[in-house]
Amino acid sequence: MKKFSHIYAEKEVLPNPITQNILKKFPKSKVVLIDRYSEVFNRPNQNYLIQKERQNLILAQKRYDFIYKGSKLCEDFGNINFYHTSNIFNCIYDCDYCYLQGMYPSGHLVIFVNIEDYFKEIDKLTQDQKVYLSISYETDLLALEYLTGFTKQWIEYAKGNKNLVIEIRTKSANFSSVEFIDIPSNVIFAWTLLPQPVIDKYEKLTPSLSKRIESIKRAISKGLKVRISIEPVMYIEGFEKIYKNFVEYVFSKIPKEGIQDVNIGAFRMVKEQAKKIEKLKEYSPIFCYDTVLKDGIFTYKEAEYFEEFVYREVIKYIEKEKVYLLNKLSFN
Repeated sequence: MKKFSHIYAEKEVLPNPITQNILKKFPKSKVVLIDRYSEVFNRPNQNYLIQKERQNLILAQKRYDFIYKGSKLCEDFGNINFYHTSNIFNCIYDCDYCYLQGMYPSGHLVIFVNIEDYFKEIDKLTQDQKVYLSISYETDLLALEYLTGFTKQWIEYAKGNKNLVIEIRTKSANFSSVEFIDIPSNVIFAWTLLPQPVIDKYEKLTPSLSKRIESIKRAISKGLKVRISIEPVMYIEGFEKIYKNFVEYVFSKIPKEGIQDVNIGAFRMVKEQAKKIEKLKEYSPIFCYDTVLKDGIFTYKEAEYFEEFVYREVIKYIEKEKVYLLNKLSFN
């Protein structure tokens, strides 16, 4: 279990059962009461990297902007009403390519404990329309299940809202935390998978590829169909051999009947976020290969080739109709 030297808690959320449950897990942490989370999270002249190494926890109440329109940088899987939401800001993992480094002023973890207010907003949004909602783009909700129990609560909420489909994206090997509850068909688990050499190079603190696959197999054995997300496709020396072996390995371990679909997308990031990260991490490996700026998006110069290569390997094992490409390219 991750340790926090300090836990900052808004006075307003102190009586909240989730707050109390989290505080009980960390009896040795120093609890600091604050009025608003922004006092800590949005302070000027913070060092994201140092804070990430010594990450602390902030417990707060979300007061507005519960739901956002889905980003054009994210796959919508053909859904017109595509949105995302965040109960948690920041992540316990430390991936070199993560856009959160250039998005937030602080490396600390913020948990918004008033999850019922999220559900109320989604009730309104789905009153007369079907909605596709990603709930874990700005953190790894399943990896933090031991801390919050949010994944279980989202699953329970989804059972009662037939106009809603939720995607739970994760790199964790923690499916066992929700394995024994009833999971309805409008909940999609999406595992991000990359070759182990890429994980070793770019995805610090994350579980191994084999451990993620074990979690996927447990989900499939429960009768769920899972999404495989091969993104961001990152450059590495020996790219073709590494990704070819990776795709072969994945499909030798995971029965294709248990795969709902696969999405593939090369590394990309909004220009402003990339600039901030380059300033933070001048020698980051993500900047050591040819990059280009296209329509305000920072990506690899050969992004389309990387996606095409992985796509051609994937369709050796699964139908083309189940494979989504970020660039919406059509390969013969």
